[in-house]
Amino acid sequence: MSVSVKIVNTSPNALPEYATSGASGMDLRAHLTENITLAPLERTLVPTGIFIEIPEGYEVQVRPRSGLAIKQGLTCLNTPGTIDADYRGEIKVILINLSAEPQVVQSGDRIAQIVLQKVERIGWVPAQELETTDRAAGGFGHTGKQ
Repeated sequence: MSVSVKIVNTSPNALPEYATSGASGMDLRAHLTENITLAPLERTLVPTGIFIEIPEGYEVQVRPRSGLAIKQGLTCLNTPGTIDADYRGEIKVILINLSAEPQVVQSGDRIAQIVLQKVERIGWVPAQELETTDRAAGGFGHTGKQ
Protein backbone atom coordinates (compact mmCIF):
# COMPACT_ATOMS: atom_id res chain seq x y z
CA MET A 1 0.00 0.00 0.00
CA SER A 2 1.28 3.49 -0.74
CA VAL A 3 0.15 6.89 0.49
CA SER A 4 0.42 9.89 -1.84
CA VAL A 5 2.54 12.72 -0.42
CA LYS A 6 3.18 15.99 -2.24
CA ILE A 7 6.87 16.97 -2.38
CA VAL A 8 8.82 20.05 -3.44
CA ASN A 9 12.54 19.53 -4.05
CA THR A 10 14.64 22.72 -4.22
CA SER A 11 17.92 20.78 -4.25
CA PRO A 12 19.73 19.22 -7.22
CA ASN A 13 19.48 15.82 -5.47
CA ALA A 14 17.07 13.12 -6.59
CA LEU A 15 13.84 12.67 -4.62
CA PRO A 16 14.14 10.41 -1.57
CA GLU A 17 13.52 6.81 -2.57
CA TYR A 18 13.52 3.31 -1.13
CA ALA A 19 16.90 1.63 -1.73
CA THR A 20 15.45 -1.90 -1.66
CA SER A 21 12.01 -3.48 -1.98
CA GLY A 22 11.95 -4.26 1.76
CA ALA A 23 13.20 -0.87 2.99
CA SER A 24 10.94 1.09 5.33
CA GLY A 25 12.90 4.33 5.12
CA MET A 26 14.03 6.66 2.34
CA ASP A 27 17.35 8.47 2.56
CA LEU A 28 17.52 12.24 2.91
CA ARG A 29 20.48 14.05 1.37
CA ALA A 30 22.23 17.21 2.50
CA HIS A 31 21.59 20.36 0.43
CA LEU A 32 24.57 22.64 1.18
CA THR A 33 26.28 25.61 -0.42
CA GLU A 34 29.55 24.58 1.28
CA ASN A 35 30.80 21.57 3.22
CA ILE A 36 30.16 21.35 6.96
CA THR A 37 32.92 20.10 9.25
CA LEU A 38 31.64 18.83 12.58
CA ALA A 39 34.13 18.66 15.44
CA PRO A 40 33.71 15.86 18.01
CA LEU A 41 30.46 16.39 19.96
CA GLU A 42 29.48 19.31 17.72
CA ARG A 43 25.93 19.42 16.36
CA THR A 44 24.36 21.35 13.50
CA LEU A 45 21.15 21.68 11.53
CA VAL A 46 21.56 20.34 7.98
CA PRO A 47 19.10 21.48 5.27
CA THR A 48 17.78 19.03 2.66
CA GLY A 49 15.91 21.27 0.20
CA ILE A 50 12.88 18.99 0.67
CA PHE A 51 9.38 20.23 1.58
CA ILE A 52 6.46 17.80 1.95
CA GLU A 53 2.70 17.86 2.53
CA ILE A 54 1.93 14.94 4.81
CA PRO A 55 -1.70 13.75 4.76
CA GLU A 56 -3.76 14.24 7.93
CA GLY A 57 -3.49 11.18 10.16
CA TYR A 58 0.19 10.56 9.35
CA GLU A 59 3.60 11.75 10.46
CA VAL A 60 7.07 11.38 8.96
CA GLN A 61 9.82 10.27 11.33
CA VAL A 62 13.43 11.35 10.77
CA ARG A 63 15.83 8.60 11.85
CA PRO A 64 19.60 8.03 11.80
CA ARG A 65 21.33 6.00 9.12
CA SER A 66 23.11 3.03 10.72
CA GLY A 67 26.03 3.09 8.26
CA LEU A 68 26.72 6.77 8.93
CA ALA A 69 26.63 6.13 12.67
CA ILE A 70 29.00 3.14 12.68
CA LYS A 71 31.41 4.37 9.99
CA GLN A 72 31.63 8.08 10.86
CA GLY A 73 30.02 8.45 14.27
CA LEU A 74 27.39 10.82 12.84
CA THR A 75 23.83 10.42 14.09
CA CYS A 76 20.63 12.40 14.53
CA LEU A 77 19.64 14.14 17.73
CA ASN A 78 16.01 14.24 18.83
CA THR A 79 15.47 10.90 17.21
CA PRO A 80 13.15 9.84 15.92
CA GLY A 81 12.29 13.38 14.95
CA THR A 82 8.64 13.95 14.12
CA ILE A 83 7.40 15.94 11.15
CA ASP A 84 3.74 16.72 11.78
CA ALA A 85 1.09 16.69 9.06
CA ASP A 86 0.59 20.46 9.31
CA TYR A 87 4.31 21.39 8.95
CA ARG A 88 5.20 22.92 5.59
CA GLY A 89 8.77 24.10 6.15
CA GLU A 90 11.99 22.60 4.84
CA ILE A 91 13.02 19.26 6.32
CA LYS A 92 16.24 19.80 8.25
CA VAL A 93 18.23 17.19 10.16
CA ILE A 94 20.00 17.74 13.49
CA LEU A 95 23.33 15.91 13.11
CA ILE A 96 25.87 15.33 15.86
CA ASN A 97 29.39 13.97 15.59
CA LEU A 98 29.90 11.34 18.29
CA SER A 99 33.28 10.25 16.93
CA ALA A 100 36.68 11.41 18.22
CA GLU A 101 37.55 12.90 14.81
CA PRO A 102 36.20 15.86 12.83
CA GLN A 103 33.67 14.68 10.23
CA VAL A 104 32.81 16.41 6.94
CA VAL A 105 29.29 16.52 5.48
CA GLN A 106 29.09 17.37 1.78
CA SER A 107 26.13 18.38 -0.34
CA GLY A 108 24.43 15.24 -1.62
CA ASP A 109 25.59 13.05 1.30
CA ARG A 110 22.90 10.75 2.70
CA ILE A 111 22.43 12.07 6.24
CA ALA A 112 19.23 10.49 7.61
CA GLN A 113 16.20 8.48 6.62
CA ILE A 114 12.50 9.21 6.75
CA VAL A 115 9.66 6.80 7.52
CA LEU A 116 5.94 7.49 7.04
CA GLN A 117 3.81 6.38 10.02
CA LYS A 118 0.08 6.37 10.69
CA VAL A 119 -0.83 8.36 13.79
CA GLU A 120 -3.63 7.43 16.16
CA ARG A 121 -5.20 10.19 18.24
CA ILE A 122 -5.68 9.75 22.00
CA GLY A 123 -9.09 10.08 23.59
CA TRP A 124 -8.40 10.56 27.31
CA VAL A 125 -10.59 8.72 29.82
CA PRO A 126 -10.19 10.43 33.22
CA ALA A 127 -9.92 7.87 36.04
CA GLN A 128 -9.10 7.70 39.77
CA GLU A 129 -6.96 4.55 39.41
CA LEU A 130 -5.48 2.20 36.82
CA GLU A 131 -5.64 -1.58 36.52
CA THR A 132 -2.73 -3.34 38.21
CA THR A 133 -0.15 -5.48 36.41
CA ASP A 134 2.77 -7.68 37.49
CA ARG A 135 5.17 -4.97 36.31
CA ALA A 136 3.33 -2.13 38.10
CA ALA A 137 5.59 0.96 38.14
CA GLY A 138 8.81 -0.98 37.45
CA GLY A 139 10.94 0.60 34.74
CA PHE A 140 14.40 1.85 33.87
CA GLY A 141 16.05 -1.57 33.99
CA HIS A 142 14.03 -3.04 36.83
CA THR A 143 14.28 -6.57 35.36
CA GLY A 144 18.07 -6.60 35.68
CA LYS A 145 21.09 -6.53 33.39
CA GLN A 146 20.78 -10.08 32.05
